[in-house]
Amino acid sequence: MGRTSDAKDKILNAAQELMERRGYSDLGVAEICKVAGVPKGSFYYFFDSKETLALAVLDEHWHAQRADWQRVLGDDGEPPLDRLRRLFTQTEAGLQAGQRSCGTISGCMFGNLTLELSNRTAPIRERLQEIFDAQAQMVEEVVAQAQVRGEATVADTHEAARSVVAQLEGQVLFAKLYNSTQRLDTLWANCQALLGAASGRAAEAEAEPVGV
Repeated sequence: MGRTSDAKDKILNAAQELMERRGYSDLGVAEICKVAGVPKGSFYYFFDSKETLALAVLDEHWHAQRADWQRVLGDDGEPPLDRLRRLFTQTEAGLQAGQRSCGTISGCMFGNLTLELSNRTAPIRERLQEIFDAQAQMVEEVVAQAQVRGEATVADTHEAARSVVAQLEGQVLFAKLYNSTQRLDTLWANCQALLGAASGRAAEAEAEPVGV
């Protein structure tokens, strides 16, 4: 049983690594198994298809990222906008760590697969929609708290949160395109403007990487 579980984890880890570097479309089952160091038959023991594997990779990646976001955004010991800014700075730190490791910025797996697959496979599109909706809900809780404290002024907290997530995702995409995290430098100022927040600077956020 231990060997079976280990094989599945190896396939998932290999698939995530390859998808982050190369995307989904050009990958084959044989290559994934070769990188994982498992026989091809093991793949079909766990996964019906490459699409099923991609869904499992998305779930694994979101499980880890959601824990990071909950840790940062759910810390009630900090003012809400400080927590939101911390999410941005730690996202940037995560991109920088990846760049140091492999020389390039891989961007966000969810954003990358949205661009690559959202108009080609309904199950993956629907899963990505669920993930981005969950991200927006987490941000909305913080925006609503800031609104109650008089630190933000928005007409609709839900739509404002969706815009914050979209802005973060877009700046990460630019960081990947230009291979430079400097593309995230204006993210916080733009977010303050979007939320109608005071122009005063939120507390500096410690740059502990979070998953992207």
